[in-house]
Parts: sequence; structure tokens; C-alpha cells
Amino acid sequence: MSVQTSDNPLDDSTILFFDGDCGLCNRLVGFVLDRDHKGEIRFAPLQGVTAERLLDARDREVLDTGVFLTGGRCFRRSSAVIRVLWYLGGFWKIVGALLWAIPEPLRETGYRLFARNRFRVSKMLSTCRVPKPQERIRVLD
Repeated sequence: MSVQTSDNPLDDSTILFFDGDCGLCNRLVGFVLDRDHKGEIRFAPLQGVTAERLLDARDREVLDTGVFLTGGRCFRRSSAVIRVLWYLGGFWKIVGALLWAIPEPLRETGYRLFARNRFRVSKMLSTCRVPKPQERIRVLD
């Protein structure tokens, strides 16, 4: 099962789940916040209450797996990245289409290699972005 079933109104939301302890993941959230002009994507850490209510335990335990929930479906790893890019539209939709053309095993290998080294890259980042007041409502728990 991809998403836990409940009567929760967040079940129909579009949420990007990320590792809340990862500076690089925080940068990804900032990237999406800056480009989601419709303001529809919400964000929640995999370690948070929203993830506990909506995701399977496996999704919450494997913190190197980004999860994108949209339309009641969960997308993981490289598929999550591509779906987010498609959701952003315009130029990013084209980038997502180009990534989608890469065979899945190769995409997943690249994603896992990047995810495994994300903390090394995060150490080079001096600060994490603090959401602007109007963005805070989109960041859950």
C-alpha cells in the first residue's frame, strides 16, 4: 500500500516528504518553494507527524528516499524528483521529461549514489533556508 487510508483531508494534498535533518534536502525544499508559482506543493519531513499519518513505515524509515504524494499516489526516489519537476511545469517539465527518458535502473542508481553522499554535500552548505512567512503555511509539522 502506498498511502495509509484515513479520513484525513491531507490525503488529497500534494506533499513532498524529505529528510528534515539533511541540509541538501532543505535546499531542495527552497528550490521547489521558489518555483511552485501556484503554491500547491506542501512539504513535510519524513520524521514528522504528517509522514507518520500518511506514509508506510518503510517510507519513514529509509530517510534517503524522497517521497512525493500527489493525487493519492506516492512516488519515490528518482520518480519523485521527476514528478515534482513535471508539477512545476515550464522548463522544469522539459527537464523532467529528459530525466524520464533515462532507463529507470540507471536513474535509480544515480539517485541512490547522490542520496548516499548527500550529507557530504550538505557539509559544504553553510546555512539552511528559513521559509518566508507566506511560505510557512506550506511546511507541515
